[in-house]
Amino acid sequence: MLAMASDGVPRPVDHLAWQSTTVRDRPALYGVAGHGTPLLFLHGWGLAHHAYKRPLKRLVHLGCRVYAPALPGFGGTADLPKDGLTLAGYAAWVDEFLDAVGVTEPLIVVGHSFGGGVAIQVAHDLPERVRSLVLVNSIGGSVWNGAGGTVRKMAQRPLWDWGIHFPSDLLPVPQITKVLPVVLEDALPNLIRNPAAMWRVAQVARTADLTAELEELKRRRLPVVVLWGEKDRIIPKESFDALCNAIGQQGEVVTGNHSWLLADPDAFGEVMTNVVSVASVARSMEGKAKRRRGLFGLSRGRPRLLRSLTGAKPADQAHEGEGEPAEEPA
Repeated sequence: MLAMASDGVPRPVDHLAWQSTTVRDRPALYGVAGHGTPLLFLHGWGLAHHAYKRPLKRLVHLGCRVYAPALPGFGGTADLPKDGLTLAGYAAWVDEFLDAVGVTEPLIVVGHSFGGGVAIQVAHDLPERVRSLVLVNSIGGSVWNGAGGTVRKMAQRPLWDWGIHFPSDLLPVPQITKVLPVVLEDALPNLIRNPAAMWRVAQVARTADLTAELEELKRRRLPVVVLWGEKDRIIPKESFDALCNAIGQQGEVVTGNHSWLLADPDAFGEVMTNVVSVASVARSMEGKAKRRRGLFGLSRGRPRLLRSLTGAKPADQAHEGEGEPAEEPA
């Protein structure tokens, strides 16, 4: 199926249109495509929205309206101010970005690596914005297995240890011909355009401990899916386990390393199928409920008087204990 672009050239419906908007009177770039359940995708450190074209198309095929902004400091989007260069600062920017592009309903929020940390903060700070959360090889776990098997705080992990794993984890050798071009499409311009931002954001990612935020999301019972590539050495297993423990549920281990969704977008689409299906059903039910409230005059005008029913209970009693999700084992 094709759609017509502004230049009159037919485009596939899964083709991401690259657009620009204004956030805080400064430019912000983003990709957008598809129709249906709104989904926000937040990219990893050093990359931007272009590198994820193939996995994002899989989300469009699942029936999503995908928004993929280049986060501040990357992909041509203006930096955050230095005093706002925190995950909370990024979450506040995301809120204003969604206003700028006219998104008003809750989204599925998906974050990869550094974008996962931003996604956690968005879900914590902006609960009305998030329908469900998907964390893909995300930062935010608080521990790292140091020399001699000693468990340490992630912030204590030296930069050289991150560095020696970064090239091999970001660029899997068997799929390097597929992954390298899309990574370089974002990484090289980011490095040339704004190396200072790359360094500053790396420091934010390296020291991120989102345990308290994750525990709050657990208390709110927000639907969360945690994914991790079994060969990832940038985000080690100890950090993945700590993240899962904080959210109070088991994660899902997939084949691949830190960039597995770039190397195998079909596997990413397969994993996301159930997430999108559940969110789409919930969205549809909400729409029916709104129409039903309108039909009975509860959303506008004077409410209709309904005759009482024998044995009826107040809503909070009638549904007490219903719809409460069971606790998942940690």
